[in-house]
Amino acid sequence: MKLLITGGSGFIGSALVRNAIGLGHFVINVDAMTYAGNSDNLSSISDDSLYFFERADIRDGGRFCEILDKYKPDSIIHLAAETHVDRSIKFSSEFITTNVNGTYSLLESALHYWEKRGNDEAFRLIHVSTDEVYGQLDDTGSFSEDSPYRPSSPYSASKAASDHLVNAWHITYGLPVLRTNCSNVYGQYQFPEKLIPKAIINGARKEMIPIYGNGQNIREWLHINDLVEALMRVLSDGEVGHTYNIGSGQEITNLSLVQMICEMLDSKFSDRSPHSEQIQFVNDRAGHDFRYSLNSTKIRNELGWNSSIELDDGLNETVNWYLANDHWWGPLCENF
Repeated sequence: MKLLITGGSGFIGSALVRNAIGLGHFVINVDAMTYAGNSDNLSSISDDSLYFFERADIRDGGRFCEILDKYKPDSIIHLAAETHVDRSIKFSSEFITTNVNGTYSLLESALHYWEKRGNDEAFRLIHVSTDEVYGQLDDTGSFSEDSPYRPSSPYSASKAASDHLVNAWHITYGLPVLRTNCSNVYGQYQFPEKLIPKAIINGARKEMIPIYGNGQNIREWLHINDLVEALMRVLSDGEVGHTYNIGSGQEITNLSLVQMICEMLDSKFSDRSPHSEQIQFVNDRAGHDFRYSLNSTKIRNELGWNSSIELDDGLNETVNWYLANDHWWGPLCENF
């Protein structure tokens, strides 16, 4: 198929692009190339005959319509978004204009394109969102697809708004959409501002490894390869109009996670003091949700998807990748 991916030069997007091309699909990557978009993420497939790149902002509806008419994709996977919670607290307007206004513009362009195709029943638009739209949990329970939305940060509020827009365009206009909400994702090519790469990089550089508050906030971690497989499964087999939660069931406190990383670094740098000595607790983030957990029964039972990568294995692979690829993250660390 011809698959158009927005935000295809980012962390999740680039992994999806590489996977789709490996499966033999034509891929059109539409990316505005903001600070987290990196062409190096796609160096392995940039010259592939199946790959096409268009630098464009999803907020530019006219430009996006031109791209749709030029390539005539069979489906769209919408990943373009501002994603870092810390940045959303400082620069909330960027999150509203990109995540909310940008998704609205994309929906209008996609609707016009779909109607020109004669309301093609095979067309799909997959909207990729986050578990953070549901708010926070205490020590027990998990979010289902029917859980109410209670976003806490400007980031999660902007993603919640975009989720509602996508759902409304399906109900009102019939646009064939599907939505996904995934847990915290990790793996190679993740931008250095996020917790896992920051802990690895700072640990390797003998710098302070910051942890918010007391480090007892709990997150569910999903390897990037498992997420990409899930998204492709939703694209091929998901039911139009439905939402699918994508999680691994592997929950851990932020402190325990960073301690795992420190132990892995200890095994790589045996001549150093324990890397855990670099951990420093810093003032907690405003509106910091305590715990996220997703019930992924629906995607397992209906689509036959299961996460396959254990946290210990995936984390060790990720540590090894960052240690071997300082040429990738080094320049990025100088710019933020």
